[in-house]
Amino acid sequence: MTATAFRSTAPAARPAAIARWLLMVAALVFCMVVVGGITRLTESGLSITQWKPITGAIPPLTHDQWMEAFRDYQKIPEYQQLRQGMSLSDFQFIFFWEWVHRLLGRLIGVAFALPLIWFAAKRAIPAGYGWRLVALLALGGLQGVIGWWMVKSGLSIRTDVSHYRLAVHLLTALFIMGALIWTALDLFALARYSRARPARLRPFALLALFLLFVQLLFGAFTAGLNAGYVSNTWPLMNDHFVPEGIEWVGSLWATVSSDPYLVHFIHRWWAWIAALALIMLARKAKRVGERGPAIAINAAVGTQIVLGIATVLSGIALPLAVLHQAVGALVVASAAWGAHAIGMRRA
Repeated sequence: MTATAFRSTAPAARPAAIARWLLMVAALVFCMVVVGGITRLTESGLSITQWKPITGAIPPLTHDQWMEAFRDYQKIPEYQQLRQGMSLSDFQFIFFWEWVHRLLGRLIGVAFALPLIWFAAKRAIPAGYGWRLVALLALGGLQGVIGWWMVKSGLSIRTDVSHYRLAVHLLTALFIMGALIWTALDLFALARYSRARPARLRPFALLALFLLFVQLLFGAFTAGLNAGYVSNTWPLMNDHFVPEGIEWVGSLWATVSSDPYLVHFIHRWWAWIAALALIMLARKAKRVGERGPAIAINAAVGTQIVLGIATVLSGIALPLAVLHQAVGALVVASAAWGAHAIGMRRA
């Protein structure tokens, strides 16, 4: 594809303004990931048992409405098997976090869709980027469906959501955030140089992102299985390098992805492989003259490792666990920045 295909030829094109808007939406996605972590850690995700994309934005306002929502929650296995006798105020606490999580999802949808319509009406979208923005909007809508698909897995038989569906939900959110950042960086480059072309995903960057993906996948499994609680010692797990308690049942994948001890073990040691790859990505970004992403990657990765160890040693203290998920999202953001830096092209 030629450089002219991406040239900002339309007089009304505003690549810098669109890039700033996309970064704002990425910040909202980051906030949603953090609130999602709180929702998971407080076991709040099943407190709202219905999916009402429009009317659900308004929480219960009267005592009768609260009691109706509470009765719906009392019908599911989580309440019947784990939370019998829960008070209304305790229910309101977990309801609050799930409601905020869903409200942020709605806010992100509005914050993306309305400006997109406005930029399109003003013909401000540079050539070649309209399809990408529409794809991001569609992916955001799909994320809402994935969220409900995840919640449904815990409403009938299980007392929690499927950790596989939780992983899909979290990884999709992080992918959306990374894609928003990548597109914004392409548009900033276009604003500086009208013949700039979108960055390419270089082979080493793809490898580093894949290794990070595996770490994030097992992080999601760790959260979904409550596997962080199986050991509060480091570097050994309950005085063993390879922990005792692993049950090799079913297929290899079933054990690797579902045994809490093995999932925790993989998550804590694969982190070093992912960290090494990301540090090398940072060095490559610095070599091409981009110190910003190099500093961001090194800072985020170092902080995340310290937080991961501290979270384990604390017995999964809520503030540390939330910070661990938040910085994990920052690792994704900085990795996207670094991968983009080494993939920049000139016309």
